[in-house]
Amino acid sequence: MGILQSEIKKIIRNLDNISFEDRVVLVTGGAGFLGSWICDVLVGQGAKVICMDNLTSGLESNISHLKDRENFKFVRHNVSSFLKLGEEKIDLIMHLASRASPLEFDKYPIEIIKANTLGTMNMLELARKYKARFLFTSTSEIYGDAKVVPTPETYNGNVNPIGVRGCYDESKRCGEALCMAYLRQYDVDVRIARIFNTYGPRMRADGVYGRVIPRFIAQALNNEPITIFGDGKQTRSFCYVTDQIEGLLRLAWFNECKGEVVNIGNPNEITILKLAEIVKKITNSNSEITFCPPMPDDPRRRCPDITKAKTLLNWTPKVELEDGLKKTVELLGRWHN
Repeated sequence: MGILQSEIKKIIRNLDNISFEDRVVLVTGGAGFLGSWICDVLVGQGAKVICMDNLTSGLESNISHLKDRENFKFVRHNVSSFLKLGEEKIDLIMHLASRASPLEFDKYPIEIIKANTLGTMNMLELARKYKARFLFTSTSEIYGDAKVVPTPETYNGNVNPIGVRGCYDESKRCGEALCMAYLRQYDVDVRIARIFNTYGPRMRADGVYGRVIPRFIAQALNNEPITIFGDGKQTRSFCYVTDQIEGLLRLAWFNECKGEVVNIGNPNEITILKLAEIVKKITNSNSEITFCPPMPDDPRRRCPDITKAKTLLNWTPKVELEDGLKKTVELLGRWHN
């Protein structure tokens, strides 16, 4: 926990005067990659945290160290089914529950759609009941194969609703529409984060989950072929987890963010081939870089315009890619030794 605890403390320091102390916060998907980091930061600040997760993609090990804390409560539940919580109040709901790996889109499409539609409506109903603030974690995937890069929040997207990625793209778009409907009809205080590719410790590195950075790292550490889908010229913009969590919490905090949609990601664009080369160098690996058929509807470029995040949240990412990769490799390397 040494690396993780130091990184969590860094987030708290970077939040300046933002503190959720004594607030009651429900985090769905709280045992997942981003959700567990949010739980750690909020518990560290003195918030009362209710972590909800059905553990289908989240890991109990991500939150096991929090279970003896008085201000942490774990509820094993699927957000797609409504749940009455016996809390006197909830101040903030951060809705992160959803599978997010492209390798899972053709295996669990119904579950993904339910989490982002039924699950979002269930959580919005709780926010309405408790008069709680509501943060929905949407995705850069709603932009599809964007024709405007860097992509601003005003871009409406270029997506294939019936393609294999449609279960994720379209359910997130529906989730955004639900948020705005609850704002307009019931005046629920919603805010929407469009998250761009994020990486760091606690990302699952197993082959089933398959996010690109932990997959590359695991392959490199095992001296297995580093597999690239397509020609490797497609680009992504990778945000280290501490930067992402800080951005999300800033969006959840500021009163003036009601009804706002904000890109949160790192604007430094890199090809997937270059990423593989950097991972190979950092791990001192003998792996070969190999190429596989491209993923269906895989966007050619992915890069956020973060002007809005800079002005509205006073936020910019601070961690350089190689520095974040080294920290991620250090932790994943322990799992492989």
